[in-house]
Amino acid sequence: MNTIILATDGSQYSDAAARFLVASPLLNRDFVVHVVHCEPDVGGDVRSFIDKEEIAAWHNEESGKAMRSVVDILTAGNVGHECHGFVGFTPDKIVDYAKKINAGAIVIGSHHHSPLLNAIRGSVSGRILAHSPCPVMLV
Repeated sequence: MNTIILATDGSQYSDAAARFLVASPLLNRDFVVHVVHCEPDVGGDVRSFIDKEEIAAWHNEESGKAMRSVVDILTAGNVGHECHGFVGFTPDKIVDYAKKINAGAIVIGSHHHSPLLNAIRGSVSGRILAHSPCPVMLV
């Protein structure tokens, strides 16, 4: 069984990547898609007023919302999948998870920001490309 990570941020670009996986003649059906979403961790000020369980529940809810549309697309396309929500710095979490499960590929919907904007704030997909242990497909 091949393992593919589909990183989603809940955007139309992530949906396009999911539709690509469903429709692509390049991929056989002998794969499981690990749908992943990463929420940034909350700051120390928030942690002083809200307990750990409430923060974890919020992270879980937000990840579920972000993954919902790609899960619907994969389910409609009869593609096997699992969902995983992470908390922290997105590129690091996705690359670490790819190493952990020995992923065959990471698929990401690209936002196509300008090079200037990417230089200023950084590109999640660019960082994943630079550190991934497996091929990365930008859709």
